[in-house]
Amino acid sequence: MKVEFDRETCIGMFQCVDEWDTFEKNLDDGKADLPGAEEVEEDVFVLEVPEDEEFDAKFSARVCPVDAIRIYDDDGEQLI
Repeated sequence: MKVEFDRETCIGMFQCVDEWDTFEKNLDDGKADLPGAEEVEEDVFVLEVPEDEEFDAKFSARVCPVDAIRIYDDDGEQLI
């Protein structure tokens, strides 16, 4: 499972940070960061989700008020 994070879309509500410890607050930019993620295009980051963190990753995507977080299964199908 992979998470895709569109940092440009992020508005800094930090609900994702509350739901999944992998996200971090960046108070200087007023947006979340996804450390360890690969930037696949400008301000779009992708990270492989560890199996034991899949529930939290999914929940972080569900609570994002601007849908800046998407979850894909191993076949590339969007789950959230």
